[in-house]
Amino acid sequence: MIALTLAVTMRQEEFTLAIDQSASVEVLGLFGPSGSGKTSLLEAIAGIRRPDTGEIRINDRVLFSSSAGVDLRPRERHIGYVPQDALLFPHLDVEQNIRYGERSDAPPDLFGSLTGILELDPLLARRVRHLSGGEKQRVAIARALMTRPTVLLLDEPLAAVDRARRERILPYVLRIRRDLHVPLVYVTHDASELTAIADRVLRLDQGRVVAAGTPAETVGSPSHTLTTGE
Repeated sequence: MIALTLAVTMRQEEFTLAIDQSASVEVLGLFGPSGSGKTSLLEAIAGIRRPDTGEIRINDRVLFSSSAGVDLRPRERHIGYVPQDALLFPHLDVEQNIRYGERSDAPPDLFGSLTGILELDPLLARRVRHLSGGEKQRVAIARALMTRPTVLLLDEPLAAVDRARRERILPYVLRIRRDLHVPLVYVTHDASELTAIADRVLRLDQGRVVAAGTPAETVGSPSHTLTTGE
């Protein structure tokens, strides 16, 4: 579990993202229509985008503070980030892609643990072009976890796969939470995913939090899916 403080403003093309939320969670879900600011908020946490004002803090560690002049570089934040496009290296095989994120102080059994949990062992020698969308996402998640992140950011990890494959892949994400105890910030348009995985959800619209609470309180019916794409 982490204590996460998100209190930032950031100008977008059509609105200003303005968030002021704190939560102690294992999995924080971000939910809302396309263009509501979900991905921008993830990128601010990861250090890819710089907010105009405010503070981002994980536990007692300040990642960004406009008032204190703190803006840690992405690699200094110890955050794993898996964007919608897995961005794997096409010239490397699966094992090489996963090990690309390996830290020098990583436990020797971490690689085997991740490939076991994510069921990637049969794919280790395979090239990226021979992977399905779901397999690419699992490889990207393993690569991010090899950095031993404080928190893992997942931007619509199941958006590229159909409903049947989503139901097969979601248990892998649940195993990350259960077996590795890595806190997650999870973006999706699909309420059923948040119902299965999230402790708390922020529902965004036009850069504002319009609801915050449990999945049942914020996203309604688990069958509800918003239009994809951001």
